[in-house]
Amino acid sequence: MSQKGELAPIGAAAKKAGVSRQSLQYYLMVGLLEPTDVTPTGRRLFDNKGIERIKLIKRLNESGYPLRAIRELFMEGRTDLKGSEQ
Repeated sequence: MSQKGELAPIGAAAKKAGVSRQSLQYYLMVGLLEPTDVTPTGRRLFDNKGIERIKLIKRLNESGYPLRAIRELFMEGRTDLKGSEQ
């Protein structure tokens, strides 16, 4: 990872965000987020903004929003990270 900055692979990103690796993989599968970068070997990498989005998904889900509703909010552009720490 030469000049990519601090990018975390899926396991480290999940740990930093406080979710399981399986949860993060599911979020990717259902289209709640995209990796920041993908290596030539297929490893998905996440920057701090991506990790903050994972945390936001977790908080919304824990507060009662189903993942489908969270995805719709993101698609409508009604949720961003302005109120979140980076």
